[in-house]
Amino acid sequence: MKISFKTYLNDRLKQVDFHGQLTHPLYVQVTYERKTIFFKSYYFELFSKQRYAMQLPDGSIKGPDLEQIIEKENEVIRFVIDKLKDGFSLEAFKKLYAHFSTDLCDAMEFDFITYLYLFFDDKKLPHMAELIKWGTLHLVTYDLLMEFKKTLKKSLYSELIKQAFEKAPPYLQLYSFMIRTKEWPMLSLTAMEWDNIETVRSFKDSVELHYPNMKSTQLIGQVNAWPNYRRKVF
Repeated sequence: MKISFKTYLNDRLKQVDFHGQLTHPLYVQVTYERKTIFFKSYYFELFSKQRYAMQLPDGSIKGPDLEQIIEKENEVIRFVIDKLKDGFSLEAFKKLYAHFSTDLCDAMEFDFITYLYLFFDDKKLPHMAELIKWGTLHLVTYDLLMEFKKTLKKSLYSELIKQAFEKAPPYLQLYSFMIRTKEWPMLSLTAMEWDNIETVRSFKDSVELHYPNMKSTQLIGQVNAWPNYRRKVF
């Protein structure tokens, strides 16, 4: 079985701004039995988001390096090829690539934002709700929650977290676990990593330590159901 792949900068397309650096978009090419598919790198799209950039004191912008993104692409491509083995086809590859490359924190964040918006709107705090809707386009939702923890009344924040456990995907618990194991700027937790039983066990330990009032097994089940989460439009 002869499979070849490469990640490359697609110079047939216009350059785009990648955290202050002009570059051609990163693409993936996979060839099997003389047929080839091309598609845009998921991680290039993901790490191009403004939330992965940091403005330095001199005004310059620092973000992920393209080399780091290429490394992540190559890792998930090899993983999917190995998963398929003798059952490989380009169609199956594209399907599993879309699944295993996904950052679970990113996949859950939009529904969690929807929950926050509705929570504050229900509390008759419509301006706070609007702040969340627009602010999370540029900020990491988890960082915003950590400031809520410092500024909101304890009773209100406790209610927010309690209801989130019942009404929202486990974005908060998953992101807090992820940032304890990753280094900036590559802050992601992929479905490929979640496929490893050791990752699940570490998450269970993290939940039981930092969220002792929540059922870790239930949260694991919610993470396993991540494909059911879809972005909602306000």
